[in-house]
Amino acid sequence: MEFDPILKGLENVSTKLMTDQRLNRQDGLQLLQTSNILGLGYLANERRRAMNGDQVFFNNNAHINYSNVCKVRCGFCAFAKDPDELGSYTMSIEEVVNKAGQFADQGVTEIHIVGGIHPELPFSYYLDMIKGIKERAPQVSLKAFTAAEYDFFAQMQNVPVEQILTTFKEAGLSFIPGGGAENFSQRVREIICPGKLSGQRWLEIHRLAHQLGIPTNANMLYGIIETDEELIDHLLALRDLQDETQGFYALIPTAFHPKNTKFETVSQASAHRTLKVIAVARLILDNFRYIKAYWVSSSPQVAQMALSFGANDLDGVVREEKIYHTAGASSPQMQSEQQLIQMIQEVGLEAVERDTYYHVLKRFAPKELGQR
Repeated sequence: MEFDPILKGLENVSTKLMTDQRLNRQDGLQLLQTSNILGLGYLANERRRAMNGDQVFFNNNAHINYSNVCKVRCGFCAFAKDPDELGSYTMSIEEVVNKAGQFADQGVTEIHIVGGIHPELPFSYYLDMIKGIKERAPQVSLKAFTAAEYDFFAQMQNVPVEQILTTFKEAGLSFIPGGGAENFSQRVREIICPGKLSGQRWLEIHRLAHQLGIPTNANMLYGIIETDEELIDHLLALRDLQDETQGFYALIPTAFHPKNTKFETVSQASAHRTLKVIAVARLILDNFRYIKAYWVSSSPQVAQMALSFGANDLDGVVREEKIYHTAGASSPQMQSEQQLIQMIQEVGLEAVERDTYYHVLKRFAPKELGQR
C-alpha cells in the first residue's frame, strides 16, 4: 500500500483507520507522542469529514455562574471562594431568572448554568432556579449543573442520584454539561481535586442520566499533571460508556490555566499540545460525533486552527464566562455570532448554527478561496 509522505511514522494507524479498525491504547499513545503533527492533523481532519462533512457547529448560548462559593476548593480552580472571602458572591434566584430572561430576549437558545459546591444553599434554591427560568423562558434549553453538583445534591437530600436527576428533568432540565470530569485517573484527582467525586462516580452519574433520557457532554482537562497514558485512558473510558449508552453528544477538551491556582508553576498548554489533544480525541472517540474547540480555554486563534485538526464545534457565543477568566484566560468574554461564522468560513468550512441537540437552525456557506 502506498502512503502519502505526510503520513510518515503514522502508517500503521492510517491503515487501521482506512480499514475501519478501532484504535487502541497504544495507537492513542503513538498519536499523542508523534512528532508528525501535520500527519496527525490530516488523519483527524479526514475522520471529521467522514463523520460530519464540512459542517462546523456553534450556538447562541450564555453562561450563568450562580455562585463561586465552594467547599471543595480544587487545587486547579481559580474561581472558587470561601463564603466570607473577598470576592465571593451568590446570586439570588430572582437575579438568575432575570439574567436568563434577558439572555432569552436577546435570542439565546441555550443557557449553561454551573457553580460551586455551596455549603449553605438549600436544595430548593437549585430546583426553584430551574423552574423559574423555564417559566420565564420556556423556549430556552437548560444545560445545568455538573455531575459533582448532582452528587452533592443527592448527599444533601440523602436520596439516590437517579431521584435527583428525575426531579430536575421534570422541572425543565434539558442537558447536563461535562464539567467535573477533569481526568479520571485516581492519581491525578488525589493531587488536583482530592475532595471531588471520583472519576468512576462521574461516569456513573452520566450513565444514569443517559438511562433517564438526559443527554450530556464530556470534558477532559489537559495540560496540568496528567501523563499521556492517563489522557488516553480518560478518552477510552468515555468511549466505553458511549458504546454502552450513546448518551454523549460532544467532548470538550479544556486546557488548564494556571494563574491564581495552586499549580501556578505549571506551564500553560501550548497550541501544539492543544492541537494534538483535539486530533487524538477525534481519532480515538469514533462514537462521538462532535469534538469542541473551546475558544474560551484555547483562544479563538488556536480554536480556529483546531478546525483543521478534527474539531467540528466552536461551542458558542458564551457571554460572561467567569471560571476560565479568573484563571487568567486572555480570550474575550464572548464571540459574536458573526465572529464565529467568520472563524469557520476563513478555513473553508460551512458554519452551522445549531440548538442544544444539534438541530440545524441556520447555515452559512463556506467562502470561496481567496474571497474576502
